[in-house]
Amino acid sequence: MEKSKHRKELAMDLLFDLIGSLLFGMGVYTFASKAGFAPGGISGVALLIYHVFKVVPIGTLTLLLNVPIILCTYKTLGKHFFIKSMRTMVISTLIMDILLPMLPAYEGNRLLAALFSGIFMGAGLALIYMRGSSTGGADFVIHAAKKKMPHVSFGQISLVMDAVIILLGIPVFGDIDSALYGMVNAFALTIVMDKIMYGAGSGKLALIITNYGPEISRAIDRAVERGSTLVDVTGSYSGEHRFMVVCACSNSEVYKVRTAAHAVDHKAMVMICETNEVFGEGFHAPEVQEMIHKVMGAQTKKEEQTPQK
Repeated sequence: MEKSKHRKELAMDLLFDLIGSLLFGMGVYTFASKAGFAPGGISGVALLIYHVFKVVPIGTLTLLLNVPIILCTYKTLGKHFFIKSMRTMVISTLIMDILLPMLPAYEGNRLLAALFSGIFMGAGLALIYMRGSSTGGADFVIHAAKKKMPHVSFGQISLVMDAVIILLGIPVFGDIDSALYGMVNAFALTIVMDKIMYGAGSGKLALIITNYGPEISRAIDRAVERGSTLVDVTGSYSGEHRFMVVCACSNSEVYKVRTAAHAVDHKAMVMICETNEVFGEGFHAPEVQEMIHKVMGAQTKKEEQTPQK
């Protein structure tokens, strides 16, 4: 039973690696390589070097640039994460250097190239991250830098690294537009990756302040068949005791929730908040959350358990 589960996990890892690496490779090779801009990350550095020398293919060059980074960060990141990432990097290199050169690269509008490069790269990275792996390079540096500088966020480290690489495109490609297109790529990549990893579980959170908590809860249940939570609250100014009805719902249900609340109490204060992820009954199973956060959670746990010297 355990072996069967392990084989299934391995098959899923390989499937996500193949699809994710194909999408990521298309973003780098098919769209970015001919458009005269550099995306962020080690792939962006490899593309800049390839544009100048044109000796080693982009995929192989990316893998070679990753070697010293891997050697420096291996102890920090751990064996399991390292092995999975190495497998992903090898698959990505083979796809980028062998398969994609057989297909025509996009040589049209640079803005479209930057946009679709970000879309494909973001989709590919999301699939790879969801299986607890990475494309190496910048991911390894960010994790290692975070351990050395815990007060700095992952986003800040990533932003600085990507900004430097994108700006290097100005002298390499000879125009300021290359940096602007690199920024377009970075924004598109981030949005698509977040939507795939978190958007499927996103929704709304309705917070309703009212004197008729039980009645509104029943009205919401009739309108959208969603449960809600009643919380006793006290106004800081008036000192009056009221109910706060808390209801997690999908984006399409929020209007019905608000309408149901105001149908019972037209004076109710209704606050609608964005939620990146909602897990539990009626939404995604908790196992999805574990899969999405595997790459980050495993490393955080390891760092917490590592004794300080």
